[in-house]
Amino acid sequence: MLRAEKLEIVDSLRGVFAGAGVVVVTHFQGLSVAELTELRRSMSDAGAKFRVTKNRLAKIALAETSFSPIGDLFTGPTAIAYSEDPVAAPKAAVNFAKKNEKLVVIGGGLDGNLLSADQVKSLASLPSLDELRAKLIGLLNTPAQRIASVLQAPAGQVARVISAHAEQG
Repeated sequence: MLRAEKLEIVDSLRGVFAGAGVVVVTHFQGLSVAELTELRRSMSDAGAKFRVTKNRLAKIALAETSFSPIGDLFTGPTAIAYSEDPVAAPKAAVNFAKKNEKLVVIGGGLDGNLLSADQVKSLASLPSLDELRAKLIGLLNTPAQRIASVLQAPAGQVARVISAHAEQG
């Protein structure tokens, strides 16, 4: 690989680390091309990305970012899963690792902190930002729906009383 290509890769990785909310470091030895394609598809569906990295170049790219504490995780055949949403990449990586033992979650980084594999798995169990937003909207809509039904109830009762009077008279 030429020096210019290496510099381009380092710049690209630096951009990834600068824009990511979370980075999950994995070992992927033994995954077939079809399995990697499936993994990338599941990452994309979750709003995350998966990228195979060269350890030395990744460590260089990490040096000036908030994810520098995860540099020691880059040993062996590594790849990173990353996303802006702090839950999307861990959730997609952990879910795929449950189905396929060849993908091993080593650790990760969040807000400049080093995460162990267990912490990444705990993070994966949390609801995503989209799920939290949906729950919040549901909570906000529920009182409004109840108020509307309470306000409609007296009008319905008045209409039934008038209808009953009309039928009697």
